[in-house]
Amino acid sequence: MRGCEFLQEDLESCHGFDPRAPHRNGPLRIYGYMNLSSIGQMPELEEVETNESNSLVKTVALISFLSLVMLMSVLGNLLVMVAVCKDRQLRKIKTNYFIVSLAFADLLVSVLVMPFGAIELIHQNWIYGETFCLVRTSLDVLLTTASILHLCCISLDRYYAICCQPLVYRNKMTPLRVTLMIGGCWIIPTVISFLPIMQGWNSIGIDDLIEKRKFSGNSTVCVFMVNKPYALTCSVVAFYVPLILMVLAYQRIYVTARAHARQISMLQRAGGAGNSADHQRNHRMRTETKAAKTLCIIMGCFCLCWAPFFITNVVDPFIDYSVPEQLWAACLWLGYINSMLNPILYAFLNKSFRRAFLIILCCGHKRYRRSSILGPGTTCTATQINGSTHVLKYSVLHNGNHIEQEKLSIQNDTESQESCF
Repeated sequence: MRGCEFLQEDLESCHGFDPRAPHRNGPLRIYGYMNLSSIGQMPELEEVETNESNSLVKTVALISFLSLVMLMSVLGNLLVMVAVCKDRQLRKIKTNYFIVSLAFADLLVSVLVMPFGAIELIHQNWIYGETFCLVRTSLDVLLTTASILHLCCISLDRYYAICCQPLVYRNKMTPLRVTLMIGGCWIIPTVISFLPIMQGWNSIGIDDLIEKRKFSGNSTVCVFMVNKPYALTCSVVAFYVPLILMVLAYQRIYVTARAHARQISMLQRAGGAGNSADHQRNHRMRTETKAAKTLCIIMGCFCLCWAPFFITNVVDPFIDYSVPEQLWAACLWLGYINSMLNPILYAFLNKSFRRAFLIILCCGHKRYRRSSILGPGTTCTATQINGSTHVLKYSVLHNGNHIEQEKLSIQNDTESQESCF
C-alpha cells in the first residue's frame, strides 16, 4: 500500500475515503487515516504523557510531605510554649526555659525558613529578589544554629542536675546564668549568620561560580555557597563543638544513672525491702535500659538529622563544589525535620509535659489535672533522664520499721515532683 495520506486520487480509492464528504467517512476510516499519518509520533506522545503523569505524582507527594513537616513543627512547638505558659509547675523548672526558647527557635524555622525553601524546591525558581535571598539565608543559618545550641545547653543543664551535688547545681544554674546561656544561644548564631552573609564574607573567592549557578536556564536560584574558611568556622561553631559537648554530657549522665540504679538495688536488698535479688536486678536493668534508650533516641535523632548536612557543608568546598543539588536539598530538609522532632524528644517524653498537653488539648478536663503533690510517703525508684531533675528515694528496714530516706534531691520539692517517669 502506498501512503494514502499523500495522494488525492489514492485517498478516494483507499478505504473509500472522500475528503470532500467527511460525513460519509466512518469513524474507523478517519481513525485509520490518522494512524497512518502519525504512526511515528504516537510512542513519543505516550512517553511525554507518562513523564508528565509521574512528575505530577512526585510533585503532589513532595508538597504533601513538606506541608506535613511544617504543620507538625508549628503545632508541636506552639503546644510546648503554651504548656509552659499555662502550667505554673513547669515554669518553676529551669530546664524548661531552655525548652521554651528552643521551641521558639524551631517555630521560627518552620514559619520563616521552611515555606520559602519549599516554594523554591517545588518551582525550581526564586522570585523574591537577591536581597531577600540573603535575608532568608541568614535567617536559615541563624535559627537552625540557635536550635542546635539550645540542645547543647539542655544537655549541660541536665549534666549539672544529675551528675553534680545539689549545691553545685544551684551555683551553676542561677537565673542569671540561665539568661546568659539563652542569650548566647541567640547572639552566637547572629554573629555567624547575618554579619558574614550580608557582608559577603562567605563568597570571597567564589563569586564567579555563584553567579554562574544563580542563573540556571530560564530560572533564577537562591544560591548559598560558602568558601573553605566560612564552611569550617560555621560548621565547627554550629555543630561539631555542640555535638562533642552533648556526647560527653549524656555519656556522664548515663554512667551516673547506672551507678544510682545499682546503688538503689544494693540498698533495697540490704535493707530487706521484701523483694528478691532477681526482682531487684531486673528492676535495675529496666531502669538502665530505659535511660539508655532515651539517650540513644536524643543523640541518634540529632546526629541523623544534622550530621549529613554539616559533613556535606565541610566536604563540598574541598571537592570543587561538586555535590549534587538534590543531595543538598535532602540534607537540608533532614536538618529541618529536627525542628519537628525536638518537641517530641524534649517535651512529649516528659511526664509533666504530657499532662500539660492533655489538659490543653482536652480543654482542662479534670481527669488530666495534676494530682496531689508527691507526699512524704511516696517511693520513687526510677531515675529520670529525660526530665530536668534527678531524685532517688529508697526504703530501708531499720530496727523493724520502714524508714523512707531521700538520697538525692535537686533544687526544691517542686522539681522533685518531676523525678519519676
